[in-house]
Amino acid sequence: MTTKRKIIVTSALPYANAELHLGHILEAVQTDIWVRLQKSLGNECHYFCADDTHGTPVMLKAEELDTTPEKLINSIQIDHINTYKKYNINFTNFHSTHSDENKFISEEIYNAAKEKGLINKKTIDQLYDEKKQMFLSDRFVVGTCPKCGAEDQYGDSCDKCGATYSVNELIKPKSSLSGSVPVIKQSDHIFFDLNKQRDVINNFISTSELQKPIINKLSEWLDDDLRDWDISRDAPYFGFKIPDEVDKYFYVWLDAPIGYIASTQNWLKEKSYKDLWSKDSDYEIYHFIGKDIAYFHGLFWPALLESADLKLPSGIFVHGFLTLNGEKMSKSKGTGINAQNLTEVVNSDLVRYYFACKLNDKVEDIDLNLEDLCQRVNSEIVGKYLNIASRCSSFVKKNNNKLSNTKDDALIESILSKKNELINYYTNRQFSKAIKLIMELADNINKYINDNEPWKQDHDKAVVTASSALEAFKILTVYLSPIIPEITNKSFEFLNIDSLEFENIDTSLNDSINNYKPILNRLEKIELPREEDKMTDENQINIDDFIKIDLRVAKVKEASHVDGADKLLKLVLDVGDLGERQVFAGIKKAYDPEDLYGRLVVLVANLKPRQMSFGLSEGMVLASSNDNGIYIISPDEGAEPGQRVK
Repeated sequence: MTTKRKIIVTSALPYANAELHLGHILEAVQTDIWVRLQKSLGNECHYFCADDTHGTPVMLKAEELDTTPEKLINSIQIDHINTYKKYNINFTNFHSTHSDENKFISEEIYNAAKEKGLINKKTIDQLYDEKKQMFLSDRFVVGTCPKCGAEDQYGDSCDKCGATYSVNELIKPKSSLSGSVPVIKQSDHIFFDLNKQRDVINNFISTSELQKPIINKLSEWLDDDLRDWDISRDAPYFGFKIPDEVDKYFYVWLDAPIGYIASTQNWLKEKSYKDLWSKDSDYEIYHFIGKDIAYFHGLFWPALLESADLKLPSGIFVHGFLTLNGEKMSKSKGTGINAQNLTEVVNSDLVRYYFACKLNDKVEDIDLNLEDLCQRVNSEIVGKYLNIASRCSSFVKKNNNKLSNTKDDALIESILSKKNELINYYTNRQFSKAIKLIMELADNINKYINDNEPWKQDHDKAVVTASSALEAFKILTVYLSPIIPEITNKSFEFLNIDSLEFENIDTSLNDSINNYKPILNRLEKIELPREEDKMTDENQINIDDFIKIDLRVAKVKEASHVDGADKLLKLVLDVGDLGERQVFAGIKKAYDPEDLYGRLVVLVANLKPRQMSFGLSEGMVLASSNDNGIYIISPDEGAEPGQRVK
């Protein structure tokens, strides 16, 4: 008898300051398919996740909404759970990093590392925003990468070259919160000695299941100097206070992955998480993550786990980013899709299916092409898979829905013989290969029906042909069940059986089936919900809202073209006492930069700074437009930079 595996699986924790986007769903779908396969094989497999709740962004978002961080993350968690349910993501437990379990385990792991001499304290220079009266976390500082010179990079890593660095190494740093140039202040911080865990990390890289590009990247990072890892943040900060320290909080990247363990503990109730996460545990541990957080999971996480004598991951499975119709998803460009909104126009199982068509074991970006999604669904799920049930049901219905006792064993065996090959594809996350094989089998079953022509056969032979094809259809349904669980459940209902698993896939159908009802209609063109289509009178603002808008006179000091931008000009504006502001304005087709020098414009001065691919835009210049062109709105002569516009 085959020994059943015991497995713990996680996917990256979604951040609790916004609704889920399709990138979250891509990862959750990949994880959920793999987990469903393990369960279908009879393995014990638990899928744990949680909301990532701590850090400055949550604190600032709550401040913006005039609420508390606790209320914000609670409302976001409800939204996240509901969205995951719509995509049929079957968690064992979904929890929160802002929990008693996470606080206890974070402190326990920290103290264990401290006892092993891995924790030290030192005074560091840190960037401080004098306007906001706070130290700036890495993600709120932008500047030039010290490694490759790329501009508009975050304070901890470069999107262009992949380098990681200290925020103090960033060239020409600027606060993305206020647009001001931060000053340097000293502060005592707590550090984890990552270099002492070098052998642990090396061993992890060489023994765990990792993709080759990830091994290469982790090895490259490991060959560089392993700096002490700063695990503390200064107040104000939303998170857990560090034991025995004053106004110091655990950095979110310390307690966020511990959230995997905390979610396990929350599910276990009275039992201890160490039953599953200790070094001598029988459980394998696998993390599904995006390539942007491989650094933390491949270096920091195993070093942290080892310091507390906990089990290291058996493997880390990394996927690429998600694009939409070939473009990087961006809310500002109208190419971002809210995950819950998409379920209003397309069945979530069909999104799962399309993702599976694209997913493999490589670290590649994946494109969601909505036209291609429609074509695949109509051709494959409707035209091949469900077509078998639709075609055969009428012949069995003429027999009072009774199936024949005699079936074509050769056909059934040919479909069943691919089970192990499919299990191998699923296990190795080669979902696209699995779907290709399943559709080839669907083609074979449809060919079997065509070759036998049951519409020309006598009654008994037609029932045998249809019954044989439906027995094969049952096997296909099991093969597809990890990917499209909602659709396959309806197929099982039609077949008059409970859901089958891979381990009992050869169980024969009952004597009869139910009447066939169309399970899925052909898709028409998918029209995404647009925000402007939802506008109602509720979008009108009152005078109190209008008064909040701070309009100021500004003078153009510099104007220049923006490389790679068709519509934008870069403006540097003198706003009097407010200093200088950099703004990207969509006026390139109407104005030459040299014509704008010295011109007075109206600036929305309290618009939240927006990080664009070209740089930080710190406001908006007012303009009007019609069919003839774009026209900048200017105050009359005599106005001075910095004056309020009333």
